[in-house]
Amino acid sequence: MTTHEVDVVVVGAGTAGCYAAATVADAGYDVVVAERKDREEAGHIACGDALKGASNFPDAIPKSQIRPAFTNTAVDHGRFEIPQLDTAVDIPVPGELAVIDRWDYGRRLIEGARDAGAEVHFDTVVRDVRQNGQVEGLDAVRKGDPVQYDAEVVVDAAGALSILQDKADFSEATFDTNVTYSQFCSAYREIVTVDEPVEWSDALVFKPTERAAGYLWYFPRTETEINVGLGFQMTEEPMQLVEDLREDLRTREEFEGATVDDKLGAALPTRRPYDSAVAPGYMAVGDAAGHVNPTTGGGIAGAAYAGTYAGEQAVEALDHDDTTEAALWEYNERVMDHFGARYAALDVYNIFTTAADVDDLMGLLAALPVEKLSEALYSGSTDIGWWLKLKTAVKSAGHWDTIYDLYRTKSIADEVLDHYGEYPDDPASFADWQADRDALMDRVYDVTGADPKY
Repeated sequence: MTTHEVDVVVVGAGTAGCYAAATVADAGYDVVVAERKDREEAGHIACGDALKGASNFPDAIPKSQIRPAFTNTAVDHGRFEIPQLDTAVDIPVPGELAVIDRWDYGRRLIEGARDAGAEVHFDTVVRDVRQNGQVEGLDAVRKGDPVQYDAEVVVDAAGALSILQDKADFSEATFDTNVTYSQFCSAYREIVTVDEPVEWSDALVFKPTERAAGYLWYFPRTETEINVGLGFQMTEEPMQLVEDLREDLRTREEFEGATVDDKLGAALPTRRPYDSAVAPGYMAVGDAAGHVNPTTGGGIAGAAYAGTYAGEQAVEALDHDDTTEAALWEYNERVMDHFGARYAALDVYNIFTTAADVDDLMGLLAALPVEKLSEALYSGSTDIGWWLKLKTAVKSAGHWDTIYDLYRTKSIADEVLDHYGEYPDDPASFADWQADRDALMDRVYDVTGADPKY
């Protein structure tokens, strides 16, 4: 058996894994990325291809390295189609937004990590996690042969429902094990080419499925190349993803005669970030730690920053020869401070939608002010005064029960956002913080009538 002794081993060559590896390598430490796909397929990931916050990516991989994969930078709003009312709502998107060629972007990420000094092992499938009081490495199969990785720190960037978390023993750690398939979404997407430019090439187009916990999307990579897909919450009865998508495409004139260039499916988290994504010698990043906006599925920017923060924490731990849970804890704090608190608040609204009637939700969407919707979708909260509430309620006649429940939900979501702002600065205070958060979530379930998600 071949054994590789490195400072850090990263599992997965996606956004989070590449940024983590580049950060560690740039600091002068030995890092290997173990990627299960071969060299040709690496970077080929099912994704909506929409990238928000592209102007503020971390510097571990220079933006100039990935910029050529940005195929549409003219997108500036989301369009929510509401078939029940034969209308659409355009919602502005704050900050820079781009639609990308995800495969090209993925390859460029890997190239960026290698340029920084990381070694990438393709065709490498992890079989087990090596532990002795703390995580010490991995057992894997590389190109059909067994291989062992001994490392001071393991960074889990293996994606949704990571196998590493099934193999590792976290019973003595704070690492979040309250994770089930029902907190995830099953999604499928195709890259479709049309003959004529679509009229909505400056918008991300969303459309609800017949159930509240799912939606279709149409994201223009270019005026004639469209990422089309759909997903549904795994708490629901399974959808026939391929056929349901094709059925909707057949109803849209702009896709008549279109050709399908690529197709791929995946699972992604539609849940709050992990309460703690660290254990002795171990950190989880990106989809493997729930670092995805639970209302939109967007996770590229969060993954880039989570990978960078994990890489910087690994460097600090190695500098001080201390890879205990406490030594890695600041990684949790930085994630929660940057985007984790916002995503946790947005998850409250996600829970609300799973219990609401889809027609009520669409009527409410058509009635709410678009600037407030934009603020709520991207910040996790918005300020709605009493006069605005009254005007919205008048426009939402027939949906008053739903709007009342939404306002009550919003109040608790704001409390959740504030509570995450007080995330503990050490593991000793963690259990008390969790207990207070869980009490807030009990109120969410009482107000929404939703089944407990966690």
